[in-house]
Amino acid sequence: MTATDTSTQTSAKKNDDAETRRLRKLRNIGIMAHIDAGKTTVTERILFITGRVHKTGEVHEGEATMDYLAEERARGITITSAATTCEWQDHSINIIDTPGHVDFTVEVERSLRVLDGAVGVFCGVAGVEAQSETVWRQADRYKVPRIAFVNKLDRTGADLDYVLGTIRTRLNVTPVQMQLPIGREKDFLGVVDLLERKAYVWKENAKGVEIIDVPADLEDEVTLARESLIELVAEFHEPLLEKFVEGVEGTDEEIRQAIRNGVMKRGIVPVFCGSALKDKGIQNLLDAVVAYLPAPNDMPNVEGEDPHTGEKIERELTIDQPLSALAFKTISDVNGDLTFVRIYSGVLEQGMKVLNPRTRKRERIGRLVRMHANRREPLEQAKAGAIVAVMGLKNAGTGDTLCDEDHPIALESMEFPDTVIALSIEPKSSKDRDKLGDALARLTREDPTFVTKTDEQTGQIIIEGMGELHLEVICNRIQNDYNVAINVGKPKVAYRQTLRKPIELEARHIKQSGGSGQYAVIKMRFKAEEAEKAVTFVNLITGGAVPREYIPSVEKGITAGAQGGGRLGYPFVNIHAELFDGSAHDVDSSDMAFQAAGALSFRMATENNVTLLEPIMKIEVTVPEDYVGDVIGDLNSRRALVGDIDLAQNMRTIRGKVPIAEMFQYSTTLRGMTAGRGTFMMEPLEYAPVPHAIAQKVLEGDDS
Repeated sequence: MTATDTSTQTSAKKNDDAETRRLRKLRNIGIMAHIDAGKTTVTERILFITGRVHKTGEVHEGEATMDYLAEERARGITITSAATTCEWQDHSINIIDTPGHVDFTVEVERSLRVLDGAVGVFCGVAGVEAQSETVWRQADRYKVPRIAFVNKLDRTGADLDYVLGTIRTRLNVTPVQMQLPIGREKDFLGVVDLLERKAYVWKENAKGVEIIDVPADLEDEVTLARESLIELVAEFHEPLLEKFVEGVEGTDEEIRQAIRNGVMKRGIVPVFCGSALKDKGIQNLLDAVVAYLPAPNDMPNVEGEDPHTGEKIERELTIDQPLSALAFKTISDVNGDLTFVRIYSGVLEQGMKVLNPRTRKRERIGRLVRMHANRREPLEQAKAGAIVAVMGLKNAGTGDTLCDEDHPIALESMEFPDTVIALSIEPKSSKDRDKLGDALARLTREDPTFVTKTDEQTGQIIIEGMGELHLEVICNRIQNDYNVAINVGKPKVAYRQTLRKPIELEARHIKQSGGSGQYAVIKMRFKAEEAEKAVTFVNLITGGAVPREYIPSVEKGITAGAQGGGRLGYPFVNIHAELFDGSAHDVDSSDMAFQAAGALSFRMATENNVTLLEPIMKIEVTVPEDYVGDVIGDLNSRRALVGDIDLAQNMRTIRGKVPIAEMFQYSTTLRGMTAGRGTFMMEPLEYAPVPHAIAQKVLEGDDS
């Protein structure tokens, strides 16, 4: 081997080592929680403690850095996920702060799709709440390792043991208590780290923390809690498990490795605690993010498929592989859309051309920026593992892959829930109609759960979304951000339709009265069944009764009929269609004729044969003990099915399910019924048949 070869190998090894170290020092995490659990406050304190900002912005004062939209600051809630980057212990941490309100759950969904780890924030008083369960299930779907932070332990009624119990029972996971609180409620002073056996005490209204020995009155409790910690994590690290079985205490490093292994396998959830508003516990949480959440190269190779052949492809998460990146969020901008991307492999550079496998078109990367809330920091390039934003993409949307055109790959996209509520809007002035159309186009590009369409019968513009708040925010943005004055109709239920009973039929589309004729005959079976797609089409033709080239036309006609919604206009779902026979003409048959026959068959199948489906919501109402009876009685009058009732800190939490049609303006009713002390949360659960009497009203055009 020559000296040159040796030098080249040494250089390559150094580059590999440098790249491995870079990835090891990177964390991509999300902060997720139920509304008002304090996740944005946690994020603000992280930014302050890491030196990313020099003044903490308070959510309740409308000054949070990560809540930069006017609607967010006015309401004091997070509406859109925001990204930022900070440094801690020589690690770079990309953070996405996600919304806690269920109406904006799409923001959580698409963020978790691209993250390597997450921090679940729970209120120290309420524990696991409705949206906590929702975001936890979303993280389960994308196999995201998590740690937990119990916030607001200085609040009246805060109880860490209660919160641990709700994590265990409602989320069906194993919480591992990493810290023991010192003091309760207003006397909450700090925590004892069970691993280090050191106490962290924060002085009131003072920055910094004092690290002291464990208080004497807590020594026995700390010993028991530490033993419980080791017992829960020992199975995730063989050397620690052997020592545990032998009754020998493992080293701190072995325990840390066991915890990290358990997090990576999603077998445990380490739980930390504090009070973000009072700057208590955030440093320890940051230490845990670095110690226990995965780096990009800890995660499995990214999987996709060849867009031409469908063959499965794997890419290692390194810069040596061809480029593969996923677009997960778009912000519409007059100067060009801003598209957030997660780079899984390769390097993305300003000015380079990439392939979008969905559109089969090339896109040019305009500007490349790192985001800090709504501030943009220019970049020349971004490497595997990074989360950045791109300007200049013309056709890329949420869920699209960007890749090397010589090595194409299509990554798994995202699925979003159906809309549950609709309302009509119109511009107050006819001259604003084009401006309204432009605003709606921009908003639908940003939000996959926001749908717009035009009612074919009335010509009205209909918008659909995930809840009253979702559409209220959309309407406010149209008026305030896009300066379009609009009239807004009353909210309506986003019903769906399916078949009431199976049917077998023959559809004949024949016109042979002279000139070029049309001929298509098909025999179909239709039935309702649970399915992922609105229409599942099955071809059972054998022997060529319907020529093979016309089969896709039949399916196209049936699908178009289902999307049209028939007489009522509501989309059809769960339709199973089987083509089992038919006939064609050598001269007069055509794609158009068989498409028309498909559409006719669907009209025939649904004539007086539909079941109306309505969205059912999972509901959680929290009220003082004195009002439980009145609230349950009111819910029963709204066709609700009450499941269980929990007691927590003198408040009752009523859980059940209810049709959304009965819940418009419920917040006003609940406030009046409980002297302003009741709160509630809803999330989409399922679609279910509408009771006959109510369905008749809708069929007659009264869906109020």
